[in-house]
Amino acid sequence: MNIYEQQARNRRMTWAVMFVFVVFFLVIGLGFDFFYLSFSPAKSPDYKWNVAGYYEAAVTSQPVPYGTIIALLIGFGMVANSMVNGAGMVLRSTMARRAVSTDEKERRFLNVVEEMATAAGMPPPTAYVVPDPDINAFAAGINPQNSVIAVTEGLLSSLNREELQAVVAHEMSHIKNYDMRLMTVAAALMGAIALLSDLAGRSMRPRYGGSSYSGSSSRSSSGGRKGGGLAAIVMFVVWIALVMLAPLVSRLLAMAISREREYLADASGAELTRNPLALISALEKIRGAVTPTSAINNGVAHMCITDPRGSLIEEKLGLAADLFATHPPMEKRILALKVMAYQAGN
Repeated sequence: MNIYEQQARNRRMTWAVMFVFVVFFLVIGLGFDFFYLSFSPAKSPDYKWNVAGYYEAAVTSQPVPYGTIIALLIGFGMVANSMVNGAGMVLRSTMARRAVSTDEKERRFLNVVEEMATAAGMPPPTAYVVPDPDINAFAAGINPQNSVIAVTEGLLSSLNREELQAVVAHEMSHIKNYDMRLMTVAAALMGAIALLSDLAGRSMRPRYGGSSYSGSSSRSSSGGRKGGGLAAIVMFVVWIALVMLAPLVSRLLAMAISREREYLADASGAELTRNPLALISALEKIRGAVTPTSAINNGVAHMCITDPRGSLIEEKLGLAADLFATHPPMEKRILALKVMAYQAGN
């Protein structure tokens, strides 16, 4: 797959991810409207059991799906904000500062960014330094014209020039392939899903915190409405399950995308420098630095070259690691690069 096919694939995947999350928004919003606001396109009487044992009708339906509208506005609002301010928000969260040419190591970093940008045929990203002794790096931005590459102070101190080139080329590939746009949108939507799920759960507690679902139980008291009441109870249980699982499912989706992007960025970065061995060496040093990158929080973990919680996490294999890890195992990444460098047998 060449660079143009990767870019087109990432654009398609961005739209696919947005579609999946829009479905989540609609499910959470419509369920909230139906079960909490009694949404109905046309007003109809709601039959309730009174103290005398008779049904009485009361028009309680809501003709406008306010919950769904609010859910969509929150979701797309957070995406729009991340598209405009995403890079700045990430940099502020890590306390990153602009690299300066007065420092020898940072000047070397600036020169490498310029070189790799020229090799990639794109504008040079703005270079930032994160004040942390661990070895890590990340890229942020929506497009190559408005992007940044940040590295930790520990990375500048630990890597030689060729290894630094390899890491910068890896992050440059994320930018050129539009991985960062995809991950920025996924992160924003994941946050929106978590927020909406929490709001829906909190709002439902006062009304349905009792021992029974009042709307469905009243309707099921009549033989003519028993089937409808049972269906409403099933729908309610399914909706509650979706509300509870939506944050987990969205996070698993974002992690799966992140893991795939790392393999592609490794390959693209090695192709850019024509030196897979340099990236292998850099990843080996990153692998040996087991301390967490404390300046980088979990919300930015999927953007980093390695998991900021510590590289030992990436040594785990198995189903749980495959589902919940933000990065593929370092061993597999290094092996893939060795194959590229015809070093698999060494």
